[in-house]
Amino acid sequence: MEKEEISLYLKENMKYFESVAIPMIRKKLESVNDETLFTLQTCNLKDPTLVLLLSIFLGYIGIDRFVIGDIGLGILKLVTFGGLGIWWFVDLFLIIKKTKQKNFALISVII
Repeated sequence: MEKEEISLYLKENMKYFESVAIPMIRKKLESVNDETLFTLQTCNLKDPTLVLLLSIFLGYIGIDRFVIGDIGLGILKLVTFGGLGIWWFVDLFLIIKKTKQKNFALISVII
């Protein structure tokens, strides 16, 4: 893959990943073919800002966890009403990082 294409992909999708993961992604992208790049571009990455908003307004019923793919934790959060509000409050600070980690794990499988 061309360096320009890698830089463009990273520039467009930087908000979906933690800053420490960007160099690892860049290194992995250097050895992929165009078909893999197309697969990456069609990959459904979760927007951390949107997930944070969902967490603020609907996190007490676990919607934020369902969106990022933590179904079991979403159900547990739903049943406990966000851990009686404590878990909901803690997730307000952790959900962005968790979303970015899930996005990295998703593309790591592809590349």
